[in-house]
Amino acid sequence: MPSQQTLDAFVKMVLDGRHDRAIAEFYHPDSTMQENQNPPRKGRDANVQRERAVMDRFAQIHSATEGPIFVNGDHVVIRWVFRFTAADGTGFTMDELAYQRWDGEKIAEERFYYDPGQRG
Repeated sequence: MPSQQTLDAFVKMVLDGRHDRAIAEFYHPDSTMQENQNPPRKGRDANVQRERAVMDRFAQIHSATEGPIFVNGDHVVIRWVFRFTAADGTGFTMDELAYQRWDGEKIAEERFYYDPGQRG
């Protein structure tokens, strides 16, 4: 179960736009990330690289939380709202739920639930 201090630091890092660093710092080395029904992506380092590739495609990513963050033991649910803006000014908003299972102070599993049609 994450401490409140750890959870707050993780959320702040994402809100500050340091998504790749948040994965590097707060995810277990063998963690998995999964988008909807897609197969999970395995390994923290691979997920850091993937996140950097996503970040490199956009001029700006604005991150926000919406509503309360739910914590029940090792399980955390966060509603994220991300605004992705390309260099030409076009963009889209992603509203998603992140369902996390923590192992102590590290995220072991994370699954994202969202409507893929939001991507435009």
